[in-house]
Amino acid sequence: MTTIISFEEGEKNINWIGLTDALAAGHALPKAEISDSFLYRGKDTLLQRQAWIDGLGIAVKSATIFPDNPSQDVPMIHGAVTLFDDAHGILSALIDFHLVTKWKTAGDSLLAARRLARPDSSKILIVGAGTVGRNLHAAYSAVFPDAEFTVWNRTEANAEKMAAEIDGLKVATDLEQAVGEADIVTSATMSTEPTLRGDWLQPGQHIDLIGAYRPDMREIDNAALTRASLFVDSYDTTLDHIGELKIPLAEGVITRKDVLADYYSLDTFTRTSDDQITLFKNGGGAHLDLMTSRYILDQWQAAQS
Repeated sequence: MTTIISFEEGEKNINWIGLTDALAAGHALPKAEISDSFLYRGKDTLLQRQAWIDGLGIAVKSATIFPDNPSQDVPMIHGAVTLFDDAHGILSALIDFHLVTKWKTAGDSLLAARRLARPDSSKILIVGAGTVGRNLHAAYSAVFPDAEFTVWNRTEANAEKMAAEIDGLKVATDLEQAVGEADIVTSATMSTEPTLRGDWLQPGQHIDLIGAYRPDMREIDNAALTRASLFVDSYDTTLDHIGELKIPLAEGVITRKDVLADYYSLDTFTRTSDDQITLFKNGGGAHLDLMTSRYILDQWQAAQS
């Protein structure tokens, strides 16, 4: 009988530190084979992302995106992750799409922060007051439990709403000032034009960029890229695909050699001085969905025994 793991059941057994350890372990295995596919019906989309890692198994993450659903009081996005075992390709589990996406996205950034941010970081700025911003607060709180968190959002009312939901969260009204005061800046916006400026950055900061996912999207400007030490989760899913790096690479602002490491070279994924500005681009990818799904299933099975 196939295991079906709901959002609520899956969350009972997992934690952010355990997930980042699982992501690190997954990158010690042979490099993933990944691919994406799309089907369309007018505005409606079926997205499928596949990954196969020798030693871990296979995951297919399927999502339907129906933009008109909200007008009928139906969520826009639905989906599931189908997980197959490594030895025989047997169907192992169906896992809630939103559970995997939540933990994969924030966990991806948290693994980088555990290696690149200063351990004594005490002020964390979240840029963007959406669902991902809320998940980032939960994730970063696990590693920096005593940190003071601030949120900035282009529409201040949304930042105020987020702050009302989270104890101790403060609202920033001046983004430049908030960036200058932060030890860690984690940004999850839908911006196509840079919101964050390189001349705002301070020595020793860690910058975490999540929002941009299309070739025309950017959250930070060229000056920041030339001031910071650059890291990505995967060369394959970022350099030629996401505007954050694709555009400045095409313009000659940076070169591929300026991106120092991805997660497949974790031994060099490290801060080298307290004054170094580190910048991480979270590009995602089906291989991270697979690693996250396998962790969720392993923890769920352990809890049943």
